[in-house]
Amino acid sequence: MSQTYQPSKKKRATTHGFLVRSASATGRRVLQNRRRKGRAKLSVSSEK
Repeated sequence: MSQTYQPSKKKRATTHGFLVRSASATGRRVLQNRRRKGRAKLSVSSEK
């Protein structure tokens, strides 16, 4: 049996990236909540 997590930077960005979050109302709410909480990273695309 193979492992469940097969990392891909492209898939990660297109699924959980800042632009994807900004595109929908619920995604914008996620960003809003993370800003309010004071998260250092708002989304995976804002990682170094």
